[in-house]
Amino acid sequence: MIQRGLLLHNNFYLLLPLMVPAASAELPDDVQDSWIDFWLFRFLYNIAGYATIVIPGFLLIQYFRRRNYLETGHGICFPLVKSCVFGSELKSLHSEDVSSSARNEAMDPSTVRQALKLLFCAAGLQASYLTWGVLQERVMTRTYGATDSSPNEKFKDSQFLVFMNRILAFTVAGLYCTLTKQSRHAVPMYKYSFASLSNILSSWCQYEALKYISFPTQVLAKASKVIPVMLMGKIVSRKTYEYWEYLTAVLISVGVSMFLLSSSTDKHPSTVTTFSGVLILAGYIIFDSFTSNWQDSLFKYKMSSVQMMFGVNLFSCLFTMGSLLEQGALLESIHFMVRHPEFAVHAALLSVCSAFGQLFIFYTINQFGAAVFTIIMTLRQAFAILLSCLIYGHAISLVGGMGVAVVFLALFLRVYARGRMKKRSRKAAVSEASVQKV
Repeated sequence: MIQRGLLLHNNFYLLLPLMVPAASAELPDDVQDSWIDFWLFRFLYNIAGYATIVIPGFLLIQYFRRRNYLETGHGICFPLVKSCVFGSELKSLHSEDVSSSARNEAMDPSTVRQALKLLFCAAGLQASYLTWGVLQERVMTRTYGATDSSPNEKFKDSQFLVFMNRILAFTVAGLYCTLTKQSRHAVPMYKYSFASLSNILSSWCQYEALKYISFPTQVLAKASKVIPVMLMGKIVSRKTYEYWEYLTAVLISVGVSMFLLSSSTDKHPSTVTTFSGVLILAGYIIFDSFTSNWQDSLFKYKMSSVQMMFGVNLFSCLFTMGSLLEQGALLESIHFMVRHPEFAVHAALLSVCSAFGQLFIFYTINQFGAAVFTIIMTLRQAFAILLSCLIYGHAISLVGGMGVAVVFLALFLRVYARGRMKKRSRKAAVSEASVQKV
């Protein structure tokens, strides 16, 4: 019995390096993070906080539906309950046609002005998200300087950063909706909560993963999320895909595998990909894939992208604020900001870049379409890896570099093939319309 206990004890310590950040291997035992800071505990703790809001909300929705509140309700709370639980159920069957026609009307015939607009969109997206990526890695992987009252400290609460990002995005989207004319809102507000929860969890995984993996690995994982997006599309939306989509998905898988297998601890410790890092990245990809597919299903209602941004971030603020208050983490994070003003600046810049980056996304898609936007963001991912390697000294081997090249080649092939398919469908529609006229 004693020997079995000793064996389990030794096995635990053999597995422990796989479950803690790579950088912590260099630290003495007395400064190792406690089990309370272990990512799985924090993840489940956050889930429990969200459940204290989700479960009462679910019970309220069921109560109003059973009472047939839409027909029997009245009073000052009736409009709020109707908007949150029932909505107006107006659906737009031609939302894609409307958005594309609006984009065509918005297109300026002047080539120079169009080029300037494109340059503005590309510069805005690159500046927002490249800055965001550099700051994200700085906040999650580096310590903040010692003062007379405190030693070097590393910020640990990823949920607070998610809250900071969402509250500014919610404010910006609310101001935009107030100042501009928007279509009548139809979707029941509670339906945003599904995308909000998955979006919060994917963002949390994105921040938390940087404690365990290098930033280039994270970027490539994001690039490869097209694979689970396709799987979720089949499961959630019953979508079908072309052969070239499967081909590029395989190429992306091969490229990512080449990069991950080429990572070596001999050159630089930051290239280590731990078991925990892989699990968190898998969580990020799954949650993010669900978010995009659920949002696609919500666009069948007549709404703008900014209304979607407002609704999702409204629930994100509610969930993260409630969880932070229950955990007492909000005050801890604010105290950290007070102790380290540099962190406060970084957290604020992260939020600004995230919020305005979303606005640049909507504007670019509205003006130039999804294909141009995808090209810009694919280039941004390549630049992000390059910047991270230059600033933070990540080492990439020759095989790893070839893997990165394969991934981005596959992404550009997807853009090209999708553009060709859209041109064919447009030509077929035009020829069909001309035949009907005859």
